[in-house]
Amino acid sequence: MNAPWKPGGAGQRDPFHAFVCDDHSFDLLRAVAAEMGWAPEKVNKGGMRNAVQSLSITASPQILFVDMSESGDPLNDINSLAEVCEPGTVVIAAGQVNDVRLYRDLVASGIQDYLLKPFGADQLRDALAQAQAVFMAPRDAGPERPHCTMAVIGTRGGVGASSIATSLAWLLSDKKKRPTALLDLDVHFGTNALAMDLEPGRGLTDAIENPSRIDGLFIERAMVRASDTLAILSAEAPISQPMLTDGGAFYQLLEEFRLAFECSVIDLPRHMLIQHPHLMADVNVTLVVTELTLAGARDTIRILSWLKSNAPQTRVQVIANRVHPGAPEISRKDFEQSIERKVDVLIPFDLKIASQAAKLGKTLAETAKGSKVGAACVAMMNEALGAIDADDAGATGKSSAKKGDSLLGKIDFKAMLSSRRKDKAAVED
Repeated sequence: MNAPWKPGGAGQRDPFHAFVCDDHSFDLLRAVAAEMGWAPEKVNKGGMRNAVQSLSITASPQILFVDMSESGDPLNDINSLAEVCEPGTVVIAAGQVNDVRLYRDLVASGIQDYLLKPFGADQLRDALAQAQAVFMAPRDAGPERPHCTMAVIGTRGGVGASSIATSLAWLLSDKKKRPTALLDLDVHFGTNALAMDLEPGRGLTDAIENPSRIDGLFIERAMVRASDTLAILSAEAPISQPMLTDGGAFYQLLEEFRLAFECSVIDLPRHMLIQHPHLMADVNVTLVVTELTLAGARDTIRILSWLKSNAPQTRVQVIANRVHPGAPEISRKDFEQSIERKVDVLIPFDLKIASQAAKLGKTLAETAKGSKVGAACVAMMNEALGAIDADDAGATGKSSAKKGDSLLGKIDFKAMLSSRRKDKAAVED
């Protein structure tokens, strides 16, 4: 019964339910519902008690009309209704008590409108139209918490960047209760929807093919809801079908996300930096996901250097993922010396948790609650949000390699390769 979190609210809700006590209201509501394109059979007999019982076992609708004529304690009954209503439901009440104080108390408790019975068709239409407008209105995030955009980039294939992106989006939406959009820009092999046991749909491919269609209504219809506060836009385009785009569609999508959500998380394949550098123009925080390996160090340096030159406004977080409990290929200390900056968060490798997450169709962060992996994921989210809130603009986008620097000057590959050969020879002996 709070304000809707975004235009359209939860994806699987019915648009309208009604619970009324008398035949006249029943017939009138069915007729007006049909006029508005809603199913007349969603108008039920039974009033407030039936509404509470029904909504305790079914999803709440977008707009709920409830008759309070038989209610002995309207305010207490409204509180009972609020306990079974999902956030975002717009409630219209009706009753026979003509009392200004009751009206004010009901509105203060979250009711959108109160109609005095008997009401007419025009009065009902106006109330439903206003409720629909309230539901479709974008949620106001408030001036103190502007939209934040986060990009997740893997330095190498297989470092777990998509797992980090889905976990970050889930944490922002579930733990921080921030309406969040997750955009998976791997249009052929993206796994964000798969990781949450969802069908990706055609939303992203439709956007690429018809960028002129992108608006608030398109976003509402195209995105797949993982929860009331998390929506995903992804694709599973045929691998025989190249996606030819100048990136304009992606930019428009991000603009619409700014209007409809508080946070956007972009799962950004590293090759997109080269093809569509403009995607980084408004990114607040970039999470560079890597492993503590020789190749990971090399490509972390390259990506950090690119970000410094092409997206100086973004604050960079380096996430070392899947760190084995034994000795990694490169120690954390040596890795940090090579990239000339610290690793912000280290996420340990846990095969059991990773396998369980895949089997359950849940994010790594959700599955790992209460473990070291889960704590690291929460720390990652807090680091990212803290970077946005930081006042020191000089710390923005700190990357390691200077433009034109030789990579060999940042990491002694020859020494590391020589050490690797000695270790190999020792094992063979």
